[in-house]
Amino acid sequence: MKKLSVVLTAAFVAALVAAFALAGCSSGSSASASAASSSEAASSSSAAASSEAASSSAASSEAASSEAASSSAATPTEAVQLQIFAANSLSKAMAEAQELYTKDNPNVTFADTQYKSSGELNSMLEGGAYADLEITASKGTMDTAEEKGYIDPATRVTMFKNDLVMVTSANNADINEVTLDDIAAGKYTVCVGDDSVPAGNYANQSLSTVGCFKDPDGKTGSESAGKANGTDAYAGTPLEGKVVTDTSVGNVCKHAESGDVDIAFVYTSDVERFGGVKVVGVVPGDTHKNITDPGAVCAQSTNAAAAKAFLDWCMTDKGAAEVWQKWGFELAA
Repeated sequence: MKKLSVVLTAAFVAALVAAFALAGCSSGSSASASAASSSEAASSSSAAASSEAASSSAASSEAASSEAASSSAATPTEAVQLQIFAANSLSKAMAEAQELYTKDNPNVTFADTQYKSSGELNSMLEGGAYADLEITASKGTMDTAEEKGYIDPATRVTMFKNDLVMVTSANNADINEVTLDDIAAGKYTVCVGDDSVPAGNYANQSLSTVGCFKDPDGKTGSESAGKANGTDAYAGTPLEGKVVTDTSVGNVCKHAESGDVDIAFVYTSDVERFGGVKVVGVVPGDTHKNITDPGAVCAQSTNAAAAKAFLDWCMTDKGAAEVWQKWGFELAA
């Protein structure tokens, strides 16, 4: 009996030890799991934080790039100086338009704009003179510029239209109304532009319709080029010995203003530009070619984009339109 009691006691102790051992293992396993879980959570949290930081950094970088691009787009383009070749008749209007354009586009300035007869402008380009933009006073001279490769045909546009008028000195009280028939009657002395001046070509075309100009090719009116080509095209007409020619429409106008001649053939815009004369007759439009002022970017221009932008502005800006109207030019479109 005593032996059995000892055996039972030993068994109880063994069971108790085993229970404690099992509890210890369970506790250790739980602790390890807890530690692993904590480590996993920490890693997850760290990864999330890193990812968020990376996202934030990328967003900041993208925002900075966007802001830089926006700032770059808002920055004025680099400085450009444009060289313009323009018909004499545009001198005052163009100078005012350029001043207005520079106020709105301070990065663009203009070199000493050359105002010459349209034929002379082409001669300058032929001789190698540099220009970014050419504006002539006739379709014919721009056709020549295009044929000879002086301008980029893709940029060519008809800018203005004009009228041909007969003027006399503002102080001349004896002449107030004149027609082509009066000119054909030989009543007056006359001044017109020479072959290089489009206004003179138009005048000769009109004079040919009343027998006062002999086209070398025998053509009249709008079919004629209006150029004497070295001949005395007024000989044997009512104007023989009564015609003075000059190299610019401005000079032609001055002949009338001074009283050197009775009548000068000029554009409506020249009356506004020079003053000192009065209109005594409008030349019928069907006696000459249409009077237009074409413009185009020159083929040699190194500032083609800036030149084209100015040309477009001349045709579309409200302020520019007011300048043209002020000086007697009517936009063609």
